[in-house]
Amino acid sequence: MPRPITLIPALLLGLLPALLTGGDAFGQGKPPPSNAPGFRQGFPPLPTSKPPALAPGPQAGTIPGKPGAPPSAGTGRMLSSGTGFVVAPGRALTNAHVVERCRGVRVRLADGTDATARVLRADRQRDLALIEVPREAGPALSFRREMNIRRGEGVVTYGFPLAGMLSSGPTLTTGEVSALAGLADDQRQFQISAPVQPGNSGGPLLDLSGNVVGVIVSKLNAARVAQRTGDIPQNVNFAVKGNEAVDFLRDAGVTPSLGDGPARTAAEVGEIAHPSTLFMRCMG
Repeated sequence: MPRPITLIPALLLGLLPALLTGGDAFGQGKPPPSNAPGFRQGFPPLPTSKPPALAPGPQAGTIPGKPGAPPSAGTGRMLSSGTGFVVAPGRALTNAHVVERCRGVRVRLADGTDATARVLRADRQRDLALIEVPREAGPALSFRREMNIRRGEGVVTYGFPLAGMLSSGPTLTTGEVSALAGLADDQRQFQISAPVQPGNSGGPLLDLSGNVVGVIVSKLNAARVAQRTGDIPQNVNFAVKGNEAVDFLRDAGVTPSLGDGPARTAAEVGEIAHPSTLFMRCMG
């Protein structure tokens, strides 16, 4: 019978730099190095997905990937992709690592419209970024009013994993909150069992009332754990807690919508998320 991972904590602590999925996990887009300013050493984020490049476009005259720069499409070369979601009129939320090294950011709205976006603010410690998007990008998703999340609570993810390989449309997955802290007891994150892949980065984690309770950020690298421990972890993924996202938005001058409501089916939650979830492309 394989040894449970819980019996070898010392070994796992020594492996932390390799346990979270790195940028080369799927041979796709790489996140910023773990020693980049503001990133905690040994905690690489979920890599963004690298879809086929677009045809070359006009050169950018600015660096819109940096907070405060004017919007631009970049050079037209797509570096990677991720997910974002509308949190207020003209404002969307995603991971900081999704837009960290972009010369331009493009978003595809739920109706198929493609638009230029702009990074307004980024918090590398929380791995969150506020994005300016068209006001018609979609209705703002509501955050759960009381973030009293419990272990075993059902959750839904909605986003764009493995763009260029899987469906070009959004993907919905379901699971539960497995733990109330992330890897190495990171109190800013949840551990969840809902499957996520590169490209889910920055997407909403919703409860079964359709309210946001987190932002998808990373996953455990099962292959590396198996190589070093002989055991294969299953569905060990992480999301930034919703209260961290709410605090980030308020610090940025955005008043997020708060809500509650009756329990719904996962399909109904997906219908709530769909018009507000954005396919985000990092342009070089």
